Amino acid sequence: MSSLKLISPVDGSVYAERPVMALEAAEAAVARSRKAQKDWARRPLEERIALVRAGVARLNEMQDEVVPELAWMMGRPVRYGGEFGGVNERTHYMAEIAARALAPVEIETSAQFERRIVREAHGVVFVIAPWNYPYMTAINTVAPALIAGNTVVLKHATQTLLVGERMVRAFHEAGVPEDVFINLFLDHQGTEKLISAGSFNFVNFTGSVGGGKAIERAAAGTFTGLGLELGGKDPGYVMEDADLDWAVDVLMDGAMFNAGQCCCGIERLYVARPLYDAFVEKAAAWVASGLKLGNPLDPDTTIGPMANVRFAAEVRAQTSEALAQGARGLIDPALFPADDGGAYLMPQVLVDVTHDMRVMRDESFGPVVGIMPVDSDEEALRLMNDCQFGLTASLWTNDVERAARLGAEIETGTVFMNRADYLDPALCWTGCKATGRGGSLSEIGFHNLTRPKSYHLRKTSA
Repeated sequence: MSSLKLISPVDGSVYAERPVMALEAAEAAVARSRKAQKDWARRPLEERIALVRAGVARLNEMQDEVVPELAWMMGRPVRYGGEFGGVNERTHYMAEIAARALAPVEIETSAQFERRIVREAHGVVFVIAPWNYPYMTAINTVAPALIAGNTVVLKHATQTLLVGERMVRAFHEAGVPEDVFINLFLDHQGTEKLISAGSFNFVNFTGSVGGGKAIERAAAGTFTGLGLELGGKDPGYVMEDADLDWAVDVLMDGAMFNAGQCCCGIERLYVARPLYDAFVEKAAAWVASGLKLGNPLDPDTTIGPMANVRFAAEVRAQTSEALAQGARGLIDPALFPADDGGAYLMPQVLVDVTHDMRVMRDESFGPVVGIMPVDSDEEALRLMNDCQFGLTASLWTNDVERAARLGAEIETGTVFMNRADYLDPALCWTGCKATGRGGSLSEIGFHNLTRPKSYHLRKTSA
């Protein structure tokens, strides 16, 4: 029997291992989930909300176990805690708006007719969650899907193998029925077979473009609904009237936090020429003096190893190629002796970069950012849109109208002004181009996890 092995980036050891579930056993588990769905959907909305809240509360009680576990699994420093702030915020908001988002649209109630549109649960929702923010990305779909009356099957990335197991345990201990929320240990082949067999009514995937394409191929002809959040190469544009210090602080944190492994992390920066030299100087100083690379279990560490050696290798390759093509690295390697050529990767700020370099085009997903000067909004807009991805864009100015005007022309899912790298649960989390399709959270998230059903009821005369 094959197994899934979680290799810890902390020391390269096997931190956890689970056997791959046999296809027949997985099919049986999904069948039980489907059988449980109707009864779950019949429960009052308030009861489903209370149970989801209780599941998240139980997860919060596991903080002492979860935080070091995350460090061992994917390298996030323990000083930042777990992901409970985001998990709690998103769950709370979706619970608060559920009644409104799922309310019927009443068209007519008269002596002759009742006409309305209701939101009905899809059925079984399959959540394929990534490793970089394994709890928050999962809860984006798990919480509203359960609240809306779906049952949920969760499959986590091997790099965060234990997260699905822990989430399901927390929800079961809080009273959510076992077959309503289940966790499966699957390999790619098993996952694709279940999808291609039409086992699910909706699949939500967060991960690579290649993974998204594989899921689309597997789902072809099944008419299964898909939500796909794939790659990103999010830009920031600092205009000449920006608050320089605030822009440097937020943008560099957005580029470097979690070792740059953020879906909406900042990967490329365009700075108005009058501010360019000062911005670059402050950005390099922010990284050189503010970050400490090291063991994520050390509370003094601010940047831990990347989640996997191969992820770090891709960032190193992009950076080396850029340097060979004429870019300059502003961060002295001597400042980060913990860089071991493996998972522990020093942060880098690159200047003299161009869009001929992969580091300014391909997703890096690591602690490197390129900075270019621009001479106009038009130039910045052209460069921001010169990308296959479109998740978020960050604009820095005191002119709201200017930001809105530029935002209308940027090919992206979210436009930020004077902030970056944040997911607002009241707004739809969505993207365009190779970033994928669909949207989570907000009222629209509930709509994507349900289907409209119309009632046209004609009353017979007495």
